[in-house]
Amino acid sequence: MSMAGNVSTELEARTPLDFSARVAAAAAVAAKFADVVDHDARFPTEAFEELKKQRLLGILLSPAFGGEGRSVADAAQLCYALGRVCSSTSMIYAMHAANVACVANHADENARCFAALRRIGFEQKLLASSTTEGKNGADVRNSAAALVRHGDRISLDRDASVVSYGAAADAIVTTARRSPESLPSDQTLALFFKEDYQLRPTATWDVMGMRGTCSEGFRLLAQGDREQAFSEPYDRIHRRSMVPVTHLLWAACWAGIAAGAVSRAQTFVRKISRAQKGAPPPGAPLATQASLSLMNLVALVDSAIADYLDRAPEPERLDEIGYQTSLNLLKVSASEGAIATVMQAFQACGISGYRNDSEFSLTRPLRDILSASIMINNSRILSTVGPPCLIGGVPEAITRARQ
Repeated sequence: MSMAGNVSTELEARTPLDFSARVAAAAAVAAKFADVVDHDARFPTEAFEELKKQRLLGILLSPAFGGEGRSVADAAQLCYALGRVCSSTSMIYAMHAANVACVANHADENARCFAALRRIGFEQKLLASSTTEGKNGADVRNSAAALVRHGDRISLDRDASVVSYGAAADAIVTTARRSPESLPSDQTLALFFKEDYQLRPTATWDVMGMRGTCSEGFRLLAQGDREQAFSEPYDRIHRRSMVPVTHLLWAACWAGIAAGAVSRAQTFVRKISRAQKGAPPPGAPLATQASLSLMNLVALVDSAIADYLDRAPEPERLDEIGYQTSLNLLKVSASEGAIATVMQAFQACGISGYRNDSEFSLTRPLRDILSASIMINNSRILSTVGPPCLIGGVPEAITRARQ
């Protein structure tokens, strides 16, 4: 059995068969349409119709809200399975699940928020987010646009420079300054459903990879009830839900992309070896190296998920500087490890991996995985986490994964 197969079986063993079967069904549809989604740079409609059919969009919510009370590990399994076949579908699901986690973990306990949670779960709503704004780029901890209060109502006019799959989403979770008088760092999180906002296009999405995420720019004009803005400061939501869940699920997505590439490289080596009566092709050692890289990548992600699940029941432990540093280093390590793994698999396949018309083509996963290091640029992260690393040392999750 191939290394990628072993990794997939190991991840699936954590959850009941019914869940794994539903995941497999969604992945099968995503695989069928992956090439056309990439070619046309369009939203993976068919895959998300299947995800909704399998009721996989609300798994992190409690049963009271139409979910299943599943953990981030289950969402990671789904991201991994989708990543093996369609990077865009996996990344969209990862971003959606992170938004669901933010709403589920931090929404106020009032009738309006409970109704919103039930709507997300029972109606299988797809959530997008707007955290990138104007010229701020990836500085998600500062907002220019502010919520304006009009009695019991609020409004927002935001230069939402990147809203992945915004046109296809059923709702948007957005950051904003708490009021026009607030500092840029005094942020709140608000949830608006489709009937609450308008999106006016300001930028298109014509890129080399992750084309199906449709990460276009918009002017976001929203209105709603004041309860749609959460009272908990976004700073805490960012530390306890947005960053942990986003980085863990992104890493699972990238590991899935790498696993798909390794599987294809291994199949290529086996086919050539059989054709040459047992003589392996020149790229065979690189396929083996790619398998080892994938093992290390999956171990890193597994360790990080275990660390999060251990801390999550005590949210204060998620605030620790060392842990926040480990999440940022996970993003860097996982993205760079996945790129290296896919490149090794690509080189193992040689010209067959380079061709678009080959059964062993790796051009799409290679283009897609190159986005990993620039989704919040690794250089930005490394420049930010330098001082905490010097103060707190190497975080536990990274240390364990390298042992």
